[in-house]
Amino acid sequence: MTADPADDTRTRILRAALDLFAEHGYQRTSLRQIAERLRLTKAAILYHFPAKEHLLAALVEPLVADLEALLDSARTQPAESARWTVVEGWVDIMLAHRRPLGMLFHDIALVGRGDTYHRLMEIAMRANDLIAGPGAGRRERVRAVQAVATCSDPVVFFTDVSDEVLRADMLDGVRRLLALSPPGTATAIPTDAAPAGEAPPSTTSRGAATRRTTVDRRRQPGRPRALGREQVEAARRMHAAGTHSVDAIAAALGVSRATVYRHLTAQ
Repeated sequence: MTADPADDTRTRILRAALDLFAEHGYQRTSLRQIAERLRLTKAAILYHFPAKEHLLAALVEPLVADLEALLDSARTQPAESARWTVVEGWVDIMLAHRRPLGMLFHDIALVGRGDTYHRLMEIAMRANDLIAGPGAGRRERVRAVQAVATCSDPVVFFTDVSDEVLRADMLDGVRRLLALSPPGTATAIPTDAAPAGEAPPSTTSRGAATRRTTVDRRRQPGRPRALGREQVEAARRMHAAGTHSVDAIAAALGVSRATVYRHLTAQ
């Protein structure tokens, strides 16, 4: 079966646009540059994409469509299953679209307030609702928003880390953020919970248990006490961009606020 020449030209245009946007940025890439790379006329580009923002929207479309399909699937599942379907599926989709996501990270607002923009906003709200769960309070909803960032941002900042390693780190980070045990493991019993048949601990003993829990949490064996060079650079970029709070940076990197502060102030 012979491929449609129009489809082939459109695909070539998108591929060239992605390469040039990655090299020079969206703002500094003109339609004429794209045409010259393909040895086409500017009119030929405009035939397929009447404006440059249409190119950006077309490059975002596969990512948007995959996220919509993920959420459609998750909403048919029980709440707890839906939460992890969204978390794991979101990470996998981000990794699958790693190159265009990195290129579009700073230009996504340029999609404009058209159909693509509204779809992205709806996707974000649906994901937040599914991760937070039914009847979630303010704190759970805040953590759901943070979880979506944890499932997305590292893809952009850790470009030198393999998909397999980064996927494991991202899923570990969001599990810690949401305070959930990995699938298949028992949920930890709070240290101030009384065994069956015994009276609840006194206020004094509950306070001591809370302090012990806090210390134990800080001493989790899997929690890194420091950041590697690449992580420090990523933390400083996020902080300088003003897009992440210290709490969000700490959650994304799996370290404490104090660790983040230490590296941000040691410049």
